[in-house]
Amino acid sequence: MPAGAATLDELFTDLAQAERNAGARIEKQIIGIWEKSGSASFDLLLKRGKDALEDGDADAALDHFSALVDHAPDFAEAYHNRATAYYLLGMMGLALDDLRQTLAMNPRHFAAMRGFAIIMENLDRKADALEVYEAVLALHPTSADVQEAADRLKLELEGQAL
Repeated sequence: MPAGAATLDELFTDLAQAERNAGARIEKQIIGIWEKSGSASFDLLLKRGKDALEDGDADAALDHFSALVDHAPDFAEAYHNRATAYYLLGMMGLALDDLRQTLAMNPRHFAAMRGFAIIMENLDRKADALEVYEAVLALHPTSADVQEAADRLKLELEGQAL
C-alpha cells in the first residue's frame, strides 16, 4: 500500500460523510497529500508552476509542469496541473490527455474530474459533463460549485435552460 493510502482512504470516507463546512477542510487535506511527490526538487517545480498560474503566466506554468512530468512521470499532480495550464492556453486536447493520465493514476482525483467535466461542457457534451459532475459528487458531496453545475446541466438537459 502506498504511503498515506490509509490516510487518504480515511479522508475520503470523512469527505463522503462531511457537513458542508468540513468538506473544504478535508478537500484541502487530500490535495495536500496528493501534492507530496516525495522529492523536494519535484515539490519545488510544482510550487513554481502553481505560483506561475496564480501570477497569470500559464506559459511559465506549462514549462514548470512539463519539466515535472518529464522528471516524475508517475506523479499524478504533475499531469493535473499541466492540464490546467493547457486549458488556460486553450489547448483542450492536451488538457484532456493530461486529465486522463491523472485519472488513470488517481481515479478518485475529484479536481481532475471537475476539470474534465468543465471541458466536456466547453465542447457542448453536456450529458457527459453531468455524468462526470455526478461522479465528483459521489466522492465529494459538499462541493457547492459542482452541485450548482450539475443542477444547471440537469435543467438544461431537461429543456428548461435558464
